[in-house]
Amino acid sequence: MSEQTVYLNGVYLPLQDAKISVLDRGFLFGDGVYEVIPVYNGHIFRIQAHLQRLDRSLKSIRLQNPHSTAEWLAIFEPFLETSKDQYFYLQITRGVAPKRDHAFPESVTPTVFVMCSDIKPFEGKQAGIKALTLDDTRWEMCHIKAITLLANILLRQEALDQGSAEALLVNKQGIVTEGAASNVFAVIDGVLVTPLNDGSILPGITRDVILELARRNGIACREQVITLQTLKTASEIWVTSSTREIIPVISLDGEPVADAKPGPIFKEMDALLQKEKKLS
Repeated sequence: MSEQTVYLNGVYLPLQDAKISVLDRGFLFGDGVYEVIPVYNGHIFRIQAHLQRLDRSLKSIRLQNPHSTAEWLAIFEPFLETSKDQYFYLQITRGVAPKRDHAFPESVTPTVFVMCSDIKPFEGKQAGIKALTLDDTRWEMCHIKAITLLANILLRQEALDQGSAEALLVNKQGIVTEGAASNVFAVIDGVLVTPLNDGSILPGITRDVILELARRNGIACREQVITLQTLKTASEIWVTSSTREIIPVISLDGEPVADAKPGPIFKEMDALLQKEKKLS
């Protein structure tokens, strides 16, 4: 199926023909959630984990999942191609209300949108990227994969404007939370660490896979509080996401991370992840 074909409310149609009402609450309020799911050579990666996270996000905003796992798989199937790597973007909003009102409308049908695109190689994966630390100005429900991403967008853009590829966010207590569009890992005193899954971060699927692979392969790892001061002592820093996988950070706030090259634990973990993808 062409990547210009999308799914909207039960219908496959050309992207240019996909339209929603201006009274859709996703359009008016950002009242909805989304999910991003990678696909490798026609195989959907960690589909159950992604759909479970989708279900948690929906429950958090008091919406029922409109489809069962089997129904989601049936929706995805026409998009799959065995010769390439792809990713699904799916979005569910509360639907179209009769008027603009903050209160939840009664008896509305959720809007369901699915799009599939090719995964493009990320240039910074091999050489590493620059990152910038910024104050975490987002809301306090970051565990919900909500479509209200303006704060993340502004933070990422500030990093880009200053010549960095990602913003690493630091809360008012000086604790590192996550990236504007990623989770954060660091190697500190030889141990792979990542911030706690305590509601202040989005529980990334790639993050969980990395922790699983580390434990399975004898790489010392743990979830812990990471202060900005501690992060700046790290021998390696990574950011992770479903479409970019693991990206090494070689410069933080204009200062090199160790020797400013992707580190040995990154290389080991990336190799383990590539192997895991083939087994999916």
